[in-house]
Amino acid sequence: MIAWLLSGLGLLILLLAGDALVKGAVNLSLRLGVPALIVSLTIVAFGTSAPELLIAVSALLEGKPGLALGNVVGSNTANILLVLGVPALLATMHTSRSQTRKSYVMMVMASCLFIALAFRGQFDILAGGVLLGGLAIMLGDALLEARAHRAALASMPEDISTDGFDEDVEGADPDMPWWQIAVFLTLGLIGLPLGADLLVDNASIIAKRYGVSDAVIGLTLVAIGTSLPELATTVMAALRQQADVALGNVIGSNMFNLLAIIGVTSLVGTIPVDQAFLRFDLWVMLGATLLLAPFVFLKMDITRVWGASLTALYVAYICIVLT
Repeated sequence: MIAWLLSGLGLLILLLAGDALVKGAVNLSLRLGVPALIVSLTIVAFGTSAPELLIAVSALLEGKPGLALGNVVGSNTANILLVLGVPALLATMHTSRSQTRKSYVMMVMASCLFIALAFRGQFDILAGGVLLGGLAIMLGDALLEARAHRAALASMPEDISTDGFDEDVEGADPDMPWWQIAVFLTLGLIGLPLGADLLVDNASIIAKRYGVSDAVIGLTLVAIGTSLPELATTVMAALRQQADVALGNVIGSNMFNLLAIIGVTSLVGTIPVDQAFLRFDLWVMLGATLLLAPFVFLKMDITRVWGASLTALYVAYICIVLT
């Protein structure tokens, strides 16, 4: 029971610290004159992936690489089946109006690249470099597209500023004082490693107690926990009929998980790939990714029936992994 409580405490600290880091970094950057566009594409994206990154690095340094890889693969599967399935049970997600074809294709390509590198048997510094190269291409493309979009807005008759404060940037507050920015940054930088250590250590204790591997715990308990922020964001987006936000949130999160988290962690140390991942889990992740194709290309909505189906598939996957 203590291990479960400490795991929950570690997860809570991670989520709160990650949120604090994002708020502090966003407002510091905006105060220093960094454009809001650049902040949203870089600092916010990396900040919201900080919990998964810290878990992966901590797990690797503590000799539990299976947990690090399981967290990423499990989170990507959960992001599609659970994070899109549960909100659709509450309200139909009108993905038929979403413009996510390009980003979806990039996610599929990132997934295929990740699986190809996994069949080398390990994620080492070479694989990490390739993944980070893919991340650079993704960010560069997003930056060019965003600049073009902002330029188009600037050419409209309305008085729209592209250089000022952007209220759409997550965590941005134009009135936040310097001392509060410092507090958020401090809490984030202290809380992330503390929460990661608590979660990794106690998740491993749970794994040993129930006779399962660190990889299984990463695929289930840790993956679901680190997908909670995406789930909360997607639920709110579905209720507000913002399917673009919901789908974009999942696609962006999955690409960062594959390219950034494992890319950076591979530079810290080599991550061996267990045969179970090659036989089953990686293909489930790819299959879940391909399940989104009809909603992206055929202009289908994710109805309650589809939401129930996606959620049921995730429950079945978890049952298979645990048994």
